[in-house]
Amino acid sequence: MASPVRQFLAAIALLSAAQSGLARDAWYPLLVDVWEPPFNTERIRVERDYVPLPRASKPWRICVLIPHLKDAYWLAVNYAVVDAARRLGVSFALYSAGGYGNLNRQREQFAECLAESPDGILLGSVSLDALNDEVAQAAALGIPVVDLINGVSAPQISARVGADYWDLGYATSSYLLNLVDGREISVAWLPGPAGAGWVEASDGGFRAALEGEPVEIAEVSYGDTGYSAQQTLIEAALDSSQVDYIVGTAPTAEAASSVLRRRGLTEQIAVLADYYSPGVHRAIARGQVIAAPSDLPALQTRIAMDTVVRIIEGEPYFAHVAARVVVLDREKQATWDPSAALPPRGFRPVFNMGWH
Repeated sequence: MASPVRQFLAAIALLSAAQSGLARDAWYPLLVDVWEPPFNTERIRVERDYVPLPRASKPWRICVLIPHLKDAYWLAVNYAVVDAARRLGVSFALYSAGGYGNLNRQREQFAECLAESPDGILLGSVSLDALNDEVAQAAALGIPVVDLINGVSAPQISARVGADYWDLGYATSSYLLNLVDGREISVAWLPGPAGAGWVEASDGGFRAALEGEPVEIAEVSYGDTGYSAQQTLIEAALDSSQVDYIVGTAPTAEAASSVLRRRGLTEQIAVLADYYSPGVHRAIARGQVIAAPSDLPALQTRIAMDTVVRIIEGEPYFAHVAARVVVLDREKQATWDPSAALPPRGFRPVFNMGWH
């Protein structure tokens, strides 16, 4: 009987093949995971086909709060907000906090958003718990808040749209285990900013697949997902320990390529990312990064925009839903359409559309 890790990898491969052509045409119908019951912590899910509304009944005003626009992951979210707003016929205002360390700034932006009396809010939070009071305030005003991608613990959220980052962490370490095939290895693990919900989830999944395996996590370094911050963390990790692999966020993987090249370690240390970006996409194609899972943030965002409109209009909706994770390496890239996860080349941030 195949091991759980190998079964997981086989399932991911099938999903990657099945979803490879989605964004070339319409992104829907889309096979999604639906948590039943919603928000359960045991990851109990069922498969459903997702089909969005053809059009909103009114040009609803949607407020979108995200951690930053410093990497292409959130640029993909921004692009998908624009795309979904155009398709649905709604308006939006987008607020970027400028980084995961800017909790107070996101709180201020949430207050600015509420002052604009939006019809709904998408919240990509910088913290799992620290914006719960703001979510409760919005709920008290009758404004639905949809948890977008990162995870918040507020019980007053109307819906959650986003893959469980536990799955991305598990997919990453599962791929690594399959790659090393039982050999003893040492890893530097850089999961992202401490305290962020997605980081805690990814870390849990990453470690779960490694239980009982001959893998030593020699270094664990938390920090902002900016390129320079990750570069500094990588340098410190390499100064402290001898490792075989660097594994971490997309900016970690992007920064690792240049650090390893400068130190002459590209043949000794390999790199994996635990989520996808244009930089990671290019690095995989060049052989600088081995593989990375994608939670398809552009698709998650389109679902989230559709979900908040459904809630506003009283239409049926999934309270906890996500597009399914795919794992991509150089071989799989050849048949995969990246537009479900990456912004178009040359895309620049759009902070509002039709907002008045």
